[in-house]
Amino acid sequence: MKKSLFLSALLMSLMFILAACGGGGTEESAEEGTEEDASADEVYTEEGSGDERASGGGDLAVIGDVNEDDDQIVVEGSSTVFPILNVLVEDFNSEYEIPVELGGNGTGSGFSALIDGSAQFANASRPIAEEEEQQLADAGVEYTEMLIATDGLTVAVNQENDFVDSLTFDELNTIYSGEASSWSDVREDFPDEPITAYGPDQSHGTHDFFNEEVMDEEGVEGELIQDTNQVVSSVVGDPNSVGFFGYAFYLENQDQLKAVPIQGPDSEEAVEPTNENVMSFEYPLSRPLYSYVSNEALENNETLHTFFEFVIVNSTEAAEAVGYVPLEADAQQEQYDKLPDTGN
Repeated sequence: MKKSLFLSALLMSLMFILAACGGGGTEESAEEGTEEDASADEVYTEEGSGDERASGGGDLAVIGDVNEDDDQIVVEGSSTVFPILNVLVEDFNSEYEIPVELGGNGTGSGFSALIDGSAQFANASRPIAEEEEQQLADAGVEYTEMLIATDGLTVAVNQENDFVDSLTFDELNTIYSGEASSWSDVREDFPDEPITAYGPDQSHGTHDFFNEEVMDEEGVEGELIQDTNQVVSSVVGDPNSVGFFGYAFYLENQDQLKAVPIQGPDSEEAVEPTNENVMSFEYPLSRPLYSYVSNEALENNETLHTFFEFVIVNSTEAAEAVGYVPLEADAQQEQYDKLPDTGN
């Protein structure tokens, strides 16, 4: 009996010791697990506590805010850039209920407004000229160049034209130098029909780009019009005409126009203006579209800064909506990283 009691007591003692050891192990594991969780939280917090706008993450977002006390956003410039900015302005106003005054009187007008301070940024369908850079410097205006999308300057004829299947740079030069009075002057096998050449006037970056790329800066002759929409309607209404304008203007009226494939000086065949050809710059009249924005305005006008975040983040959808070729992801990130860090 005593022996049984002794064995029972010994067995109970051993069970208690084992239970105590097991409990200690569980408590230690819990403490280690808590420490590991805390370390993981510290790592996550440390990695995620940097500048959310920094490049490398691949995720662009509008993180700024708007301020009703800020000066109203005013922009002037290229009629070619106007369609894409118009989409973005309407969407921005819809989301933030902040109006933006948007003009499209030409690249030259945009730079003039940026120089005299009547606009915070200028839209341009060509790079800034040295003379404009100097004028901005003289006015004390520092700026940032923002790439918005890519365009293909489109040469088009009337839909009734059944003989023009392509044009070379030399032939375009013959037309817009005023040398050709009939289509047969452009190419021998073209009919002896009168030719009327239309294009945007000198206030437009489209004019400047064409003058530089095609005319070797010798000047553009023809019926030059300030309103690009009137250039389009003139070609639509004249069976013997030819005109040039931004790709979006062509797409909007493609049921009434015939786009002409263009053979550049360095190519052996003519290339059509398509999204793919414009994006690859295989189309010889491909060109970037820009906004030039005042650095002072970007830094001091919170609403303008937020607007440009919105522009860059939504530029792909806006470009596709109006028929331009959007930026690739790395180029879009590069533009986003140009925005000054305002502490948001």
